[in-house]
Amino acid sequence: MGLELTGLDEKIAVVTGAGRLRSIGRSIALEMAKAGCDVVITGTGRDPSTFPDDEKAVGWRDIESVADEIRKLGRRALPVVSDVSDLESVRGLAESVEAEFGRVDFVVNNAGAARAGDRVPIVDIDPDTWRRVIDVNLNGSFYMSQVFARKLIAQGEGGAIVNISSIGGKMMPANNAAYAASKAGLHALTAAMSGELGPRGIRVNAICPGIIETSRMDDIPRGPVWDDLIDTHVPLGRCGRPEEIGYMTAFLCSDQGAWISGQLYSVDGGQVAGR
Repeated sequence: MGLELTGLDEKIAVVTGAGRLRSIGRSIALEMAKAGCDVVITGTGRDPSTFPDDEKAVGWRDIESVADEIRKLGRRALPVVSDVSDLESVRGLAESVEAEFGRVDFVVNNAGAARAGDRVPIVDIDPDTWRRVIDVNLNGSFYMSQVFARKLIAQGEGGAIVNISSIGGKMMPANNAAYAASKAGLHALTAAMSGELGPRGIRVNAICPGIIETSRMDDIPRGPVWDDLIDTHVPLGRCGRPEEIGYMTAFLCSDQGAWISGQLYSVDGGQVAGR
């Protein structure tokens, strides 16, 4: 008999930023549901007119579609429109989770700012763009962690927080200052929280994805440019699949991951070795 993850059945997981069809968030939500969790999923309430063509083609309904998928797996789902960069919105989310499920066990901070105008030299980046990236990627994870960690502490039964970061927070490449700073800050937040919450039985880790095939990466044209990016940077010779981040998330929340905390795991096909 192979390895079976335990400790997830009938637990409550909150996954932010889980409404896109081709996304890490959706895949995390589905893998957590397959492992036995009931799942709260959040999105920002995107305008359907802005959906990519593949979502429009299948009549995608953002977090409502993901909630339907979770229910088909036999688990409960609660879709909530929530802005992680707004503290009051996060508090409202926590109240909704409490009203629906009465508890929380796992928090996955996946919501991220879209790639829009922030991949430029620091001397050129618009301050509003800088603030948007920091507000969503770093401040949003802080708000979620603070609000839900208080609930985990009050419950007194431990739990896990998983921050979805990026290898960008380790590589810190040029022309990516806002994104890299937000993710490096998230690494520091992860490490500090692991020390603070560990005595309460709450584990805190970060996953740092590399190049994943999602709609977030659609600004890079598929074909020779994409293929060269993979061939040049990824030793395993392919991009990652969203569900591979979901696998790692489920493991870190499981009994089998119970002695892991304060770590920054690169899941990147070997792109960032030894860090």
